[in-house]
Amino acid sequence: MFTSGLHRLLVIVGLLASLSGCVSGIVENNTSSKTAYLFTYFTKNGEDGLNLAVSRDGYHWQKVPRAENHWRPAIGKSRLMRDPSVVQGPDGTYHMVWTSGWNENNIGYASTKDFVNWTAQKEIPVMAHEPSVRNTWAPEIIYDEVSKNFVIFWSSTIPGKFPATEGASEDNYNHRLYVTTTQDFVTFTPTQLFYDPGFSVIDATFLRFNGKLHFIVKDETRFPPKKYLQVASANSLQGPFGTLSAPITKEGLWVEGPTGVQIGDSAVIYYDAYTTHRYGALRSSDMINWEDVSDQMHFPDEGTPVRMRHGTVIPVPVALVEKLISP
Repeated sequence: MFTSGLHRLLVIVGLLASLSGCVSGIVENNTSSKTAYLFTYFTKNGEDGLNLAVSRDGYHWQKVPRAENHWRPAIGKSRLMRDPSVVQGPDGTYHMVWTSGWNENNIGYASTKDFVNWTAQKEIPVMAHEPSVRNTWAPEIIYDEVSKNFVIFWSSTIPGKFPATEGASEDNYNHRLYVTTTQDFVTFTPTQLFYDPGFSVIDATFLRFNGKLHFIVKDETRFPPKKYLQVASANSLQGPFGTLSAPITKEGLWVEGPTGVQIGDSAVIYYDAYTTHRYGALRSSDMINWEDVSDQMHFPDEGTPVRMRHGTVIPVPVALVEKLISP
């Protein structure tokens, strides 16, 4: 009698624990019940504005419904909102930068507390001092707790600047990474060269794993094709950077827009496998050996014309996620 009653009690406890692992249909599999994940991304060409997805485990993603008057790009000649990169500042405000056009010298910027109400969009003319610059693509933003600065970096092509790799990418692009910093998004430090690995480089991002900083970049070389991701150690958010690893994405797979986060004991890097029209992911326990976990991922609208394109994954409070998906 006692054994049977104990068994029923354990079954009930297990069921309750299972139910508590879901919030509005989002599966939980992370180590903190108070942490969820937010994915900022764009669709199609980036003309329809910001898109959001949320997850409790980093594997099962749910699209955040958008109102009819959802936030659309309002700056730049092209009126695009591609590559949205987000970081939370020390006061809790989320700051976002994005690619606002194809052949422009500026990037977009706005901030929010809740991903519903935003400040006015503004242009940051980060490459206005370079009259021949062709583009300012894939900006990334991160907060440096040491210097108390927001660090913004992106890829640009300045014709004739790096003749050894001239024409290495499509349409004679030849990217290098540039950087500026700010504390208030009003005053910015002069733009400087941030990273020159000796090849056309784009889509850089940082990943902090087990207390150590890592730098992820894409080799944008087209002739011969590379288009893969590599990882280097980083002494700080402004370098210096260690030797790049061997490619971590599959040979022959063209990828872009990496974004990484630590989930439990693993580092997870998401990427847009744009030539195969699907999202993928890698997982590692040591930042050296990588396992492809793409088949374990569930992304909204996969296989449709409005599938997720690249952006940023960040940890956020569960309360924020609940507000975003509430009817």
